[in-house]
Amino acid sequence: MVTDTITDGATDGRRSGVSRRGFLQAVGVGSSAGVMFATMGAMGLAPSAAAQPTAAAWTPPRGSDFSLTGRSAKKVVVVGAGPAGLASAYELQKAGYRVTVLEARHRPGGRTLTIRGGDSETDVDGVTQTARFDDGVYMNAGAGRIAQWMVTMDYLRELGVPYEVFTNANADAYLYNEKTGATPGHPVRYRTAKADVFGYTSELLSYATDQGALDQRLTAEDKENLRSFLRSWGSLKADGTYAGGDNRGFTTYPSAWNEHGTPLPSPGTVSEVLASKVGQYFPFEINWEQSMLMFQPKGGMDTTYQYFVRAIGKQNVHFGSPVTGVENTSDGVRVTYTPGHGRPRQIEADFAIVAAPAGVMRRWDTNWGTGIDAALGEFATGSPAGKIGLQYRSRWWEDDHRIFGGITETDMDLAHVWYPSYGYGERKGLVVGYYNTGANARTYADLTPRQRERRAVEQGVKIHGEKYRTELESSFSIAWHKVPYIEGAWAYPNTESSGFKQLQQGAGRVYFAGDWMSEVSAWQHGAFWSARYAVQALHARVMAS
Repeated sequence: MVTDTITDGATDGRRSGVSRRGFLQAVGVGSSAGVMFATMGAMGLAPSAAAQPTAAAWTPPRGSDFSLTGRSAKKVVVVGAGPAGLASAYELQKAGYRVTVLEARHRPGGRTLTIRGGDSETDVDGVTQTARFDDGVYMNAGAGRIAQWMVTMDYLRELGVPYEVFTNANADAYLYNEKTGATPGHPVRYRTAKADVFGYTSELLSYATDQGALDQRLTAEDKENLRSFLRSWGSLKADGTYAGGDNRGFTTYPSAWNEHGTPLPSPGTVSEVLASKVGQYFPFEINWEQSMLMFQPKGGMDTTYQYFVRAIGKQNVHFGSPVTGVENTSDGVRVTYTPGHGRPRQIEADFAIVAAPAGVMRRWDTNWGTGIDAALGEFATGSPAGKIGLQYRSRWWEDDHRIFGGITETDMDLAHVWYPSYGYGERKGLVVGYYNTGANARTYADLTPRQRERRAVEQGVKIHGEKYRTELESSFSIAWHKVPYIEGAWAYPNTESSGFKQLQQGAGRVYFAGDWMSEVSAWQHGAFWSARYAVQALHARVMAS
């Protein structure tokens, strides 16, 4: 069997459109912080309220649906104790359904996996790692962040899960593009890179405006409004040129009396700034999926699923019970599973919701037909992704670098380095030393855990200095395509394909759920909504019978 899977999300470039007139009106209103934010939104440089998703249609089943109609509640087997599986079981049970959850792994959450001290994981190659993290130190090996508009937040509040801010963007984190000239010991702060890119972009656009290049598009009033905006956004001098400034940061920050601080040296040339390609990272923090504020459950992302299990009832959730077969019968479903490496057992029910990776499902004994199997094949290969957690004996990134949460971006095979958004002021802490995907994730996955650590640290030293090596105490790494019963990270659905539409209809008395069955693959939000729609379809069928 298996667990449904989830991670913390990929990005895309979808944006809401805005007219030229709307942009220019926003620019000309004034120069307060609120106005500037509105202007950024109008330009597509900051998210606007209209760009955020609104709640989809959801009519949860209710116990009164049975009592008022004289129908009896049905029995449902849910395969998978990840986000989609547990949400399905939770919503059904609240309405009076009798629910049994079968989970192949030894813990709930699927790819929403938190590693704490003492936790052990064995991959498909038989390699076992046991985390040697201190109490209170943890690594979110999969899902790591929740946007405030996501339905995930609703479940946190409903279940009473405590949560806190996850710092997804930090102006004092670093950018390090080795392929375009960055050298060891010389990363650039995010705020510095942004100031330079915005500054020179503003200078060039201001120059184009002055030279008449935009005369065919803008009126004289439009151009003045644009210049006013650019002077503020790019920190331009009165003559429209960019020469750096306080927005780039300081070598010594202002303090008191006559200590006015020492700004960073003047920026490089416009050619050098453009050649560094640091601007490629800026769309991330205004992406509709990734823009702040973001959140995380206190104590680890999988805390949510511990609360789900508690609400459903531990006696109704069976771990270590991999499913090997799902069949439609004349009046229900039959699910075959093997508990605790013992003899196969079967459980019969009226319906099943299967929340498992599509590739795993295709190896089961089923009778749902070749059409469903082919449709599952569209999602059978999960993207490779990997992370490593590095526990340090001191929080040197806070003490020495003044970085409290956030992400450093690189063009090395590390991809991303995450600083913890919890444990501030504690003695020790954990940095996610790489979060990579695709070919880079496969490269690291083919190494031993110790080799992964060594490679990640060697590259991290280039950004952070020798304490990245000397303060290290222990590590734990994961390669998602090597995790049993999961075997990959997210899959991107083609929601217009005939196969996807067929899976939405289910197969007999079997319904499917998982983040890969949603518009928002790779997020818990997508898994939860797929569960809601599966539950809604199942319940409508019961009410119509």
